[in-house]
Amino acid sequence: MSTSSSTDADPDTPERTRLTTLKRVLILLGVFFTAWHVFATFLWIAPGSGLRQVVPGTLLHDYMIPMHGQSWSVFAPNPINGDYRLQVRAVVGEGAEAIQTEWVDATAAELTMLTHNLFPPRASITALDVASRFKGAYDELNEAQQETVALGYYDGADWRDRLQAALLEHGNASAVMDYMETERLAAAYATQVSYAMWGQDVQQVQFIISRQNVIPFADRNDPDAERPPVQPAPTGWRGLVVEPGQSQERFAEIFLAGVQESGQ
Repeated sequence: MSTSSSTDADPDTPERTRLTTLKRVLILLGVFFTAWHVFATFLWIAPGSGLRQVVPGTLLHDYMIPMHGQSWSVFAPNPINGDYRLQVRAVVGEGAEAIQTEWVDATAAELTMLTHNLFPPRASITALDVASRFKGAYDELNEAQQETVALGYYDGADWRDRLQAALLEHGNASAVMDYMETERLAAAYATQVSYAMWGQDVQQVQFIISRQNVIPFADRNDPDAERPPVQPAPTGWRGLVVEPGQSQERFAEIFLAGVQESGQ
């Protein structure tokens, strides 16, 4: 008759107990993380309400963006129905040697990373995201403020303060603050594009963001239907904006490949 060791016979050995405890901890962590992710996603895609306040500070935004951001904007009744475009140019050099560059289409360059790619990088929609956010903030400005935005603000280190003060002269303070935030984002992006395209001798940048709606669904079968006109959001020349932590070398490497691919 064979006999078994005490280790085989006893299911509650210290080693087995440690493994069982570890499995339970990992399972609990997985359950809690899954519950948090589902809850955070629900808060993010649901209509804005006071329920979001249960998540303190900017934790919800920081968790969802950029890896998990999503929305219902591809579905009825308000699906995505237009294209955004972000174009950039720059002044390169100083004095009599200063030149204005041609426009480069940043959205066209980045969209090449989406073509025939099952796993496109987040960088492929950066320009689109900047353009859509900027256009939304621009549309909230009144007519006098939009005329101010079209003027050039680039001289001196205080050009952003002077632009903000000029906009606030026409009221609409909440819209102005939102606009200034999105313009800084757009100016920083335009600066990176300019450095990538034309080198470190860039002195000023200018960007123009526009939207063009698609043919209305009701007219989809009309052979003579034309797309609605382009809705531009013109801005004047701006000073350079460089955010901390940016890698100009890595940005240039990725962006210039897209420019070449798009045939610009």
